[in-house]
Amino acid sequence: MSIFIVTGTGTGIGKTVFAAGLAGALGAYYWKPIQAGLDPEGDKETVARLSGLPASRILPEAYRLTTPASPHLAARIDGVEIEMGRLALPKVDGPLVIEGAGGVLVPVSETLLMADLFRHWGVPVILCAPTQLGTINHSLLSIEALRSRGVPLAGIAFIGEPHAENERIIPLLGKVRCLGRLPHLAALDAPTLASAFGSAFTLP
Repeated sequence: MSIFIVTGTGTGIGKTVFAAGLAGALGAYYWKPIQAGLDPEGDKETVARLSGLPASRILPEAYRLTTPASPHLAARIDGVEIEMGRLALPKVDGPLVIEGAGGVLVPVSETLLMADLFRHWGVPVILCAPTQLGTINHSLLSIEALRSRGVPLAGIAFIGEPHAENERIIPLLGKVRCLGRLPHLAALDAPTLASAFGSAFTLP
């Protein structure tokens, strides 16, 4: 069974849209274990709109926090304690796409980083990176943080306008497979995302 974690070099770069495209292309289940921030909606609702998946394949979050912040802070503000026991991988009868919160070194709790959770799960990670200025540093640091923990990397997916040099040098220096690039879509809905994703990516 195919299981992939989708993470990013930071927040707000488009990894939820990529996760929706990947889940739709695989006909997968989608799981966002920790949602922090619900205005105007959570990532689960975004994926439900954009993936074309039936509602039964959009799994409920383990933690649904109202504050838009890193999970450790959102949980503290909401008066919730994040426990590893509730973050076990769900058992499903098909492929599974898991979306992390923020970047790879975002704190889940006072003692656990997102990358540590990825190591605990032991499944391949797809790193989403914007093509814009600054992405080389952010991408290579994220790759190094994952590799230093022994987290398997399925590849890197770029998001944004084309930038040939960034799309060349990051996979080369990071020794990671480039899966493709998802452009910004003027009209973003399930059909346009499915079309763009199918044209842009070779599935890992």
